[in-house]
Amino acid sequence: MKDYFELVRFSHTLFAMPFALLGGFMALGLNLVEGGVIGIRLIDFVGIFLCMIFLRNSAMGFNRYADREIDAFNPRTLDRHIPSGKIAASNVLIFVTINSVCFVLSTFLFFPNIFPFIVSVPLLLFVFGYSYAKRWTVLVHFWLGVVLMCAPVGAWLAIRPVFVPFPVAALALGLAVMFWSAGFDLIYACQDALIDSEQGLYSVPGRYGIGVAFFVSRLCHFFAVILFGSIPLFYPLFSYIFEAGVIIVTIILIVEHIIATPRKRDKLDVVKINIAFFQMNITISIGLLIVGIIDLFF
Repeated sequence: MKDYFELVRFSHTLFAMPFALLGGFMALGLNLVEGGVIGIRLIDFVGIFLCMIFLRNSAMGFNRYADREIDAFNPRTLDRHIPSGKIAASNVLIFVTINSVCFVLSTFLFFPNIFPFIVSVPLLLFVFGYSYAKRWTVLVHFWLGVVLMCAPVGAWLAIRPVFVPFPVAALALGLAVMFWSAGFDLIYACQDALIDSEQGLYSVPGRYGIGVAFFVSRLCHFFAVILFGSIPLFYPLFSYIFEAGVIIVTIILIVEHIIATPRKRDKLDVVKINIAFFQMNITISIGLLIVGIIDLFF
């Protein structure tokens, strides 16, 4: 069990899970304002939690399976579970299949809302497609961003399947998450810039260099901050409390880039990248969830 949790980097669930819960709570807030037009169902949040766990396990497991040969030629990833022989590739496929089935079955918890079930299989295929995107497009980082974007938007529609009026606030939150996650993935990918170039992969650092990757990452995080800050314009239940949270997020992102960006003539510091990638971005996702809940219900 420990090997499989390590395989899918289970702790990294904290990147997307808080935003899925935030999307769900925002939808619930509107339902409550409308006097319970759509009932309060705690089972829906159980469904969000389980769908997030099973979908991410499927995605990461499939990514490790698809990248097993690439990982075997990368010194940084050589000790991952499939290249090192800790877990057989066939067993990883079984793990992916089990989690995929559990993901689809978990969508039944939202019944009578059948929208999550309808999109479950197409979503799985789109998520699996990310694992091969780096072989043909430099937009791979934004593909990952769209995958994470589906977390808050999907949770919103699971709690509030209302399309008229169009849920602009959910879209704004989703796009903010997309740019935020694409931005930190660009930084993280800089670790493999040389290997990606040698293997002909289409990451931005591998194709255009680390300098370009950090520049695009800064642009992504600029758009992310703008979008996070715009949410109260479309979602009147948020006030200055959420905006204060966005200001803190902006400061964290600025510090993240100061820490991770290599100075002239300095080599890329992997330790600093991991601090920026993991600790700071988890602080952002959990922090905005807490701020959003406080603004909504307290």
